[in-house]
Amino acid sequence: MKATIGKLLLVCSLCLPLFAFTQDNLAKSEKHSEKKMYHTKAISSSPVLDGIFDEACWSTVGWSSGFIQREPYEGKKPSQETAFKILYDQKNIYVAFRCFDNEPEKIEKRLSRRDGFEGDWVEINIDSYFDKRTAFSFTITAAGVKGDELISDDGNNWDSSWDPIWYVKTNDDDKGWTAEARIPLSQLRFGNKENHVWGIQVNRMDFRTQERSNWQFVERNTSSWVGSFGELHGITGIKPQQQVEIMPYIVAQAETFEKIEGNPFATGNDQSLTLGLDGKIGVTSDLTLDFTINPDFGQVEADPSVVNLDGFQIFFDERRPFFIEGRNIFSYRVTSAEAGGPFGRDQLFYSRRIGGSPHAYPDLAEDEYADAPTNTTILGAAKFTGKTKEGLSIGILETVTAREFAEIDLEGQRREEEIEPLTNYFVGRLQKDWQNGNTVIGGMFTATNRDIRGDNLNFLHKSAYTGGLDFLQRWKNKIWYVSGNFVFSRVNGSTEAITNTQTSFERLFQREGANHLKLDTTLTTLSGHGGTLKIGKGGGGKRFNFDTGVTWRSPGLELNDMGFLRSTDYFTHFMWAGYRIDKAFSIFQQVRFNYNHWFSWDYGGLHTYRGWNVNAHARFRNNYGLGSGSNIRPFDISTNILRGGPAMRLSPNINNWFYAFSDQGKKIFAEYNMFHSWTFDKSAHTKDYGIFINYQPSKTVRISMGPSYNSRRDDVQFIDNIDYGEKVRYINGRIDQKTLSMSLRLNYTIKPNLTIQYYGQPFISRGRYTELKYIANPLEPRAEDRYILLEEDQIVFNEEDAVYEVDDDWDGNFDYTISDPDFNFIQFRSNLVMRWEYIPGSELFLVWSQGTTSFGDPQDRLLPSLAENLFSEKAHNIFLVKFTYRFIK
Repeated sequence: MKATIGKLLLVCSLCLPLFAFTQDNLAKSEKHSEKKMYHTKAISSSPVLDGIFDEACWSTVGWSSGFIQREPYEGKKPSQETAFKILYDQKNIYVAFRCFDNEPEKIEKRLSRRDGFEGDWVEINIDSYFDKRTAFSFTITAAGVKGDELISDDGNNWDSSWDPIWYVKTNDDDKGWTAEARIPLSQLRFGNKENHVWGIQVNRMDFRTQERSNWQFVERNTSSWVGSFGELHGITGIKPQQQVEIMPYIVAQAETFEKIEGNPFATGNDQSLTLGLDGKIGVTSDLTLDFTINPDFGQVEADPSVVNLDGFQIFFDERRPFFIEGRNIFSYRVTSAEAGGPFGRDQLFYSRRIGGSPHAYPDLAEDEYADAPTNTTILGAAKFTGKTKEGLSIGILETVTAREFAEIDLEGQRREEEIEPLTNYFVGRLQKDWQNGNTVIGGMFTATNRDIRGDNLNFLHKSAYTGGLDFLQRWKNKIWYVSGNFVFSRVNGSTEAITNTQTSFERLFQREGANHLKLDTTLTTLSGHGGTLKIGKGGGGKRFNFDTGVTWRSPGLELNDMGFLRSTDYFTHFMWAGYRIDKAFSIFQQVRFNYNHWFSWDYGGLHTYRGWNVNAHARFRNNYGLGSGSNIRPFDISTNILRGGPAMRLSPNINNWFYAFSDQGKKIFAEYNMFHSWTFDKSAHTKDYGIFINYQPSKTVRISMGPSYNSRRDDVQFIDNIDYGEKVRYINGRIDQKTLSMSLRLNYTIKPNLTIQYYGQPFISRGRYTELKYIANPLEPRAEDRYILLEEDQIVFNEEDAVYEVDDDWDGNFDYTISDPDFNFIQFRSNLVMRWEYIPGSELFLVWSQGTTSFGDPQDRLLPSLAENLFSEKAHNIFLVKFTYRFIK
């Protein structure tokens, strides 16, 4: 309780300056709403790209300046002036930037990999569609590093995976630094007409002061970014350029791993050679076809280590380049709520489903060994994306993955068993906007079709279809909005497959006491629906905003063949309200206050959840910041915690979180995070701490590390459901779990096109179970009344079989056994990558990946166990060389 009071006092302390600071005393800033225009001219001879603007062509147009701060002091004049010029010819756009600096020796020229956005930078955003929703962003750092992003949804999405071919040079002098860019028109999308008007925005970051300034001033708390751009006039006579890029690649790979005697597949080493092809073709001036044949993603970083005890699927971010680039156009989140919530990850298309681990593994007899692929082979993929001049966004993705087999050996006799069927994945996405993006209507459809031939794969859906319709309507300068979507699903398969779907963790139709659910083992199809409706007010420079609505998932909804779905059978109301001050006052640059609540019911009408949250955030004039918040959950009934058992009440809970960070403009940046959660009856308590430190000892080297520690105790942690006569015992226990991990990154940038990156993560999670029990009265208000504790005299631990033998009825005979749930999981993952872009768009990768997994004694202490077991097993090493060459027309 003392901790709670302390956090509330902290929140109140952030509020005090607000209450003491009246509206009349707030600093008034000049309004800069006038639309700016820049007039360019055509040239017959192109300038030399050197960062020095001494060619005669540059004198044909004037400099444009008058930038305004957006951060930290919104609306104020920046500390340093910025100016730019724009020229064009029939093939390129040329941009000159002059970034003045009265202390040029302090310009922060940090080298990084492409899209690093380190140090001082300047950028231009170009809305060549002039649809006021999408744009192309080109960023240049003072060190000459390029960054590029595809902007969509009026600035709500910035896709840095977009890597166009363009050229830059930088220079510095006694006035500051300069940048000169040549952007081929083939990398932009625009209509086929004589006269063009494009939207443009120029932004500058002064790193040491953390100042961000705009040419066309746009308030921070705005509801429109691209729609607020200035305008570029004077472009005439240019024609859309057809884009054709073909990039073949070759990959040589060698592996070393532990040799296992008697296993003919675990020889200790393996080698392979792979060929593939990537391509990009401009079908029309605004539509592009991307394709890949036999893609390889060996240079992609491994997923972080986790231990999952709650049963929910884990969402991992996409890291593969083909699926990252242009992914915004395929985005269809079922619920996007400012309040957040567990439903926020649900989406119709989750690209990690493509090329994942095979769904099956052979059931091996004694003395049998198997060689099975860890990932399904992607034979080929193609995507057709773009936006027409009429405002229609199009996204089509078609992918085929291979039929996969496991090779099985029994004393020299070999056979194959299919573990993954040949599968086709299709995604189609359309969106149409009107009235400068104020009205948007769209739809999406996905299809998964599997060629299932063997009975061993009958547990998979033969086909799965999902789709949805969505809309957005804004008004009053895009400040107010109403939005919604509706999604549906239909899966087809054998009775085994559909029964598995009904009884899976996401649905649990067999749940005891859920009269609105019916498990039907004869079904061969299952359908469901979901959606979200909400209304809100946001941006436009207003201080008070809100977002509220409802979201639902019917029990039969299934998205996980192609999308991501965490759970079903609920109807939730959510609400967020926020108040923010973006004008600097007192010691603050910015202050924000937020309120959230959530209420949920299942489809049988059972009220399952009530929760509230308040939080506050502040950024100070010295660029430091902090924030804190509290969640209270007085009522919570879980319908899945017993994995098919009855719904169970969870004890009322409260949690607090806090974070603080230092000035990102310094050589050392640090951030601290803390989370505490506990129940009112003290039956559960979680503590989580994390620190992130970034150190830039020189302009070429950046080191970051992020240690984290989690301690969790819960008197009711699910272990297993065990049949006991005609009853089921829902076995739980008290868990004491401790998890320790640290991510380490080292980036060494020799040149902007030559980098070395290292990533490593040691990880350990140890869980000890005591006080075994079974749930008897799951809805009782008091925790101790919900379960019956198994006494010590009822339990004997069998060390040889690693099980607890239980005499449930006290008759002196063991009635069932419980597998020892204790664990001590240790893992280390690392990745060392050298990347050389030897010519624009063509790359050479040298990769060394290493991983080890081991299991320690759960009774050991955490740090000694990590030190003893981290490298106790022979590491699995992968050495890879990947060479690509991009042909450009």
